[in-house]
Amino acid sequence: PVVVAGGLIIALSFVFGIEAFKEEGTLAAALMTIGGGSAFALMIPVLAGYIAFSIADRPGLAPGLVGGMLASSTGAGFLGGIAAGFIAGYAAKFLADKVKLPQSMEALKPILIIPFVATLFTGLVMIYIVGGPVSGIMNGLTDFLNNMGSDSAVLLGIILGAMMCFDLGGPVNKAAYAFGVGLLASQTYAPMAAIMAAGMVPALGMGLATFLAKNKFEPNEREAGKASFVLGLCFISEGAIPFAAKDPMRVIPSCMAGGALTGALSMLFGAKLMAPHGGRFVLLIPNAISPDLMYLVAIAAGTAVTGFTYAFLKNKVDAKQEVAA
Repeated sequence: PVVVAGGLIIALSFVFGIEAFKEEGTLAAALMTIGGGSAFALMIPVLAGYIAFSIADRPGLAPGLVGGMLASSTGAGFLGGIAAGFIAGYAAKFLADKVKLPQSMEALKPILIIPFVATLFTGLVMIYIVGGPVSGIMNGLTDFLNNMGSDSAVLLGIILGAMMCFDLGGPVNKAAYAFGVGLLASQTYAPMAAIMAAGMVPALGMGLATFLAKNKFEPNEREAGKASFVLGLCFISEGAIPFAAKDPMRVIPSCMAGGALTGALSMLFGAKLMAPHGGRFVLLIPNAISPDLMYLVAIAAGTAVTGFTYAFLKNKVDAKQEVAA
């Protein structure tokens, strides 16, 4: 719900113009503050808190939320949030099961001792173990892309497309996006086109998958798929996060395959994008995308690969589970 509400509110801000939210005091700016500044800021902490809560019940909630906030602030993205949730949850569960206190202090354990110790442990792990490597990986990826340049256009499109779909707003995604935005200043527009096109694929693909394999998704997942499709049209990759958080080993490879194809086709077609964001709304701006028809073909091809791949993989998994049962 946090992703859907925040994403749709951000999409509403684009109705007034791709960069209308930059003007303070406008309705577009207010919508961006609500959706991007508030709802999306809660997304990773809520994800981590929910995971920790599912493992350790109420004592895991506080350390999970704090760990998720640290994952967000250190740039570890939703993958870091998942890690924080498991770290906090199992830390709290370990303390609840293994730490024995006098009967007079037992009542303090779930409301004071477990949240305090588990939050401290999770926070230190996120700062000193997760945060540093993630920052180093992001810097290394940025240097790699800068050194690669645009000589191998299709290969660059494949790499950028896969990066955009790997962690859905996390450090790898941000490294690719920052690379494209940086090139806009030097009037190099092709990488940005590949980046935005590939970034639309995960959410669009998940929406397509829920349509292709309706019987393999729960009713609430099918509804989330509809919202995900709308978010994908707006270049909000986070629409796929609810699916990736639940089934990362199948969702992420499916998204990366589609994103890599879209990035490659975008570069092959020579697509150029003058704006750093906006999704389908950019099409309303004259000459912002060229060639616009082939650009849409690239997005559609990647969406089809992601949607059909995940629908197929999910079908096989469910079939195995039914046999095992």
